[in-house]
Amino acid sequence: MMDLSAINPILLLASLMVAATPIILAAVGELVVERAGVLNLGVEGMMITGAVCGFIMAVNSGSPLLGFIGAAIGGAVLSLLFGFLTQFLLANQVATGLALTLFGLGLSALMGQNYIGIKAPEFPDWHIPLLGDIPVIGPIVFQHDPMVYVGLAIVVAVWAFLKFSRAGLILRAVGENHEAAHALGYHVVRVRMLAIMFGGACAGLGGAYLSLVRVPQWTEGMTAGAGWIALAIVVFASWKPMRLLLGAYLFGGVTVLQLNLQAAGMAIPVEYLSMSPYLATIAVLVIMRSGRAPGSLGQSFHASR
Repeated sequence: MMDLSAINPILLLASLMVAATPIILAAVGELVVERAGVLNLGVEGMMITGAVCGFIMAVNSGSPLLGFIGAAIGGAVLSLLFGFLTQFLLANQVATGLALTLFGLGLSALMGQNYIGIKAPEFPDWHIPLLGDIPVIGPIVFQHDPMVYVGLAIVVAVWAFLKFSRAGLILRAVGENHEAAHALGYHVVRVRMLAIMFGGACAGLGGAYLSLVRVPQWTEGMTAGAGWIALAIVVFASWKPMRLLLGAYLFGGVTVLQLNLQAAGMAIPVEYLSMSPYLATIAVLVIMRSGRAPGSLGQSFHASR
């Protein structure tokens, strides 16, 4: 018998923000990479590498903050491998990204062997004075861990960077037409390498959020497709940072709802409920018409051409 009264709507919405955070972090990094004209399908690999690097750093230092820094570095270093192969050796971006995911999954399993079953140091929630005490809105929005707000801040910063800054304009120009950007004197490979590193660092932070806050322990393959969802949400968002938030919260909402429905004893097999967030993402991608992709997305650039 299903008991819907067991589902607390305030707790549901608060959990939605937490569930969406790793997706927001990974997706906003990939959005910058794709706006620079690079298609990196290795988000899942960078996320899981960030998850294990962050966990190892946090456990050994006792500081979750150092864990997140280590995760960002781990993700960025792995993305440098992708950048070197695709921007300097001109390897195929799709094949290299898929290889990066497989490499990241294997590397993280190797690195995390001795850390299975260990609990991560606690990362406390922030109770923002006054705002956290507002009825209904306070518990939903203002009583989370710092990384929830860091994720939102990065999205706003990326939006402002792409819309208002000269560097953002150059990055968009490189993504739209790398030949024209090169003719104007912009260093296409440098811009793309910096974007790739930023994307890797964000994916690493997203992975660390899973291993240090959501779970908080290390298990192999714990990203469970979050990197692929982040890739889908970039397309859903039409490469616009603010729409990206909507996509991430939609996925987070369905994820949290299916967990609550399982707990309430809904008469649907657990496997179907577990599939629902991914099916919802596919359905939205099919129904929503995405905007035009950056003109040079996925194309290799060589200055001598």
